[in-house]
Amino acid sequence: MEGGNETLTTDFILTGLFPNMKYVTFLIYTIIFIYLVAVTGNFILLLLTWMDLRLHTPMYFLLSQLSLVDLALISSTVPKMAFNFFSGTKSITRFACGTQIFFFFTLGGAECILLTLMAYDRYVAVCNPLRYAVLMNHGVCLQMAIVSWIGGILVAIVHTSYTMNLPICRSREIHHFYCEMPAIMKISCKDTSKYELVVFVLGVIFIIIPFGLIMTSYTLIFLTVLRMNPPQGRNKALATCSSHLTVVSLYLGPCVYMYMTPGSSHTPEQEQAVSVFCTVLTPMLNPVIYSLRNKDIVAALQKLLRKPSVSKENA
Repeated sequence: MEGGNETLTTDFILTGLFPNMKYVTFLIYTIIFIYLVAVTGNFILLLLTWMDLRLHTPMYFLLSQLSLVDLALISSTVPKMAFNFFSGTKSITRFACGTQIFFFFTLGGAECILLTLMAYDRYVAVCNPLRYAVLMNHGVCLQMAIVSWIGGILVAIVHTSYTMNLPICRSREIHHFYCEMPAIMKISCKDTSKYELVVFVLGVIFIIIPFGLIMTSYTLIFLTVLRMNPPQGRNKALATCSSHLTVVSLYLGPCVYMYMTPGSSHTPEQEQAVSVFCTVLTPMLNPVIYSLRNKDIVAALQKLLRKPSVSKENA
């Protein structure tokens, strides 16, 4: 245990993204491009929901919170990975490592709760449209956002405090491109089998239960939609819900694999591939999925792009 206690004050070493891959440089540049697209897309969504009065509704408020989470999530991992790659360094301080873990679980937990609340919003809009203004008023939406962030912070405190107090008796090399809890647990000399049960329970609370609530909401939505007579209303409801369901499957699916299955069954390459999907691809795809299928957002973007040209004509 002495060796483990000594390493509590020592930096970690990140091996990087697929260190044995032949064309890793091309992959890094691709991820940086995806990062720029994700930052731009989510920033534009935040800007549109703030500027356009037509988007000042509960659905778009929750969507703006999702964009904020995605923007922070991808920024918590990719810049450090790119810096390490181009500078040739692999070290990360213990404080920075703990910070990454804290933000990762805060944002990941908040996203799980937000996706659940967005499904509830769609349920109320489709199944109880007359009561929508009462059930989804400004105060309720604000409370939803606060609950999402508090829930993420609580789960992050649990995971961060445990992980960063693990004695590291083996190599300090983390086989990942950022500090990730399962990767650190693998290099600890402490038996983590009991804590893996805690991880499983928290996974049930933040992944399985939200997924069950989302599926319940959409089952009720589809039953209501089937009873709609005008096909236009039916198609509009299905188009809105399909975007959210796509995002849910893209995010919660990999999370189930990562945190609901035994860590010993994952190879470092598999964990990195799933992490790239969750922390890089999903934050980029979310604004694309919602924008392409949403006429209100497209109209708001067109209105924003027309403003400069209108100003020049008036001048």
